[in-house]
Amino acid sequence: MSRGILIAVEGIDGTGKSTQVGLLAEYLREKGCAVIQTREPTDGPHGKKIRELYSDRGQVSIEEELELFIEDRRQHVHDVIGPALAAGHIVLTDRYYYSTAAYQGAAGLDPEEVFVKNSFAPEPDLVILLTMNPEASLARIKELRGDELNEFEQEGQLRRVAALFASFNNECIARINSDAPLDKVGEEIRATVNTLLQEKNYQCEPVKN
Repeated sequence: MSRGILIAVEGIDGTGKSTQVGLLAEYLREKGCAVIQTREPTDGPHGKKIRELYSDRGQVSIEEELELFIEDRRQHVHDVIGPALAAGHIVLTDRYYYSTAAYQGAAGLDPEEVFVKNSFAPEPDLVILLTMNPEASLARIKELRGDELNEFEQEGQLRRVAALFASFNNECIARINSDAPLDKVGEEIRATVNTLLQEKNYQCEPVKN
């Protein structure tokens, strides 16, 4: 069986990544695709430590923070992403190493060095980068989600993160304006993914029980 397809959905907080990953997974399953829907940070031990930083990022140094993300991803690749790709499935991940390069880069690390440290992770076939003005994303977080801003969601931080995302020019990146209506964003994502599947000559088959 040929290698599966790895699609990462990226962007600053509040762009609707989780919503769009869920909608895309549902769409692909309706087409008969075997889809693995996952996310980072994971629910593993390293991912849980990362979530503890949401309320107090000062618990660790920026270098230690990066190592938590890398070890979480290493386990994610070993346990979930690698086996799913080997089985020929489509893997949809809500965040991947582009987020690490952007967020840890915004905190002071060299994004290129972050990419190098993540060279063990499979390269995505497609990165759907949802774009939005940081002010709009913060308004969505506070007003629509009713959430308090965590330490990764501060305005200055998100501006730096957005600038770094904008600087990434890898060929696998497709930028989609997530400030548009939800259905329009979803439609553009589906069209982009369908183009990828055609280019890869990927044929969806129902999951075998």
